[in-house]
Amino acid sequence: MSDESLHPSAGEHSERIAKVLARAGVCSRRDAERWIAERRVSVDGRMLTTPAVTVTAANDIRVDGKPLPAPERPRLWRYHKPAGLVTSHRDEKGRPTVFDALPKDLPRLISVGRLDLNSEGLLLLTNDGALARRLELPSTGWLRRYKVRVHGEVEPDRLAVLEKGITVDGVSYGPIRASLERAQGSNAWIALALREGKNREVRRVLEHLGLQVTRLIRLSYGPFQLGNLARGAVDEVPKKVLAEQLGHADRRR
Repeated sequence: MSDESLHPSAGEHSERIAKVLARAGVCSRRDAERWIAERRVSVDGRMLTTPAVTVTAANDIRVDGKPLPAPERPRLWRYHKPAGLVTSHRDEKGRPTVFDALPKDLPRLISVGRLDLNSEGLLLLTNDGALARRLELPSTGWLRRYKVRVHGEVEPDRLAVLEKGITVDGVSYGPIRASLERAQGSNAWIALALREGKNREVRRVLEHLGLQVTRLIRLSYGPFQLGNLARGAVDEVPKKVLAEQLGHADRRR
């Protein structure tokens, strides 16, 4: 019997197998595809050979012969990421990762967006892939605030232009609010806020203005604040607070 025969009947709620594995917290979607290629995943006793399979709650899904754990409710944590950690479960260069540094008693987590190696501050972590994607969507409309130290001469007029959006090396960035907080010699601190959060957006935009970023700290992600969370510390967002904030986000959309 081919994998196609595993597709559910019309009317049943179904999801791709990789998504189901990720939601169960056993691996990422990418890992799920690799595990399937390694013939480690079965559905109803039949070993999968392709991730192009949809399943329902009625299917018996197993990894290495073991049934999936019951999915936990979606949970969210604030983490004060130090500089020098990669936001990845594995790094091809062998650098230390955020997930290596987390307490071992936490469930398997994924990040909501990323902070690059040399960036620090608030990183949101969750046990639920669907929640991560929801919080990352620009349509959620959540503002991300940063405090950035730069080397170079800051021209407030040029910072103000960023609020109209800017294109750098063919990449278009949405409106960015940026203001000079203080300057001392050839160094300055800039307060910056944006809603998109594209890859290395802050660094690329400021470098385009002739400013070298020497420190980048994320202070908030939507309603969730870094506050006085110690560097390297992790703190779970209370269930009630998470539900309230997600409800507010839905009403704004």
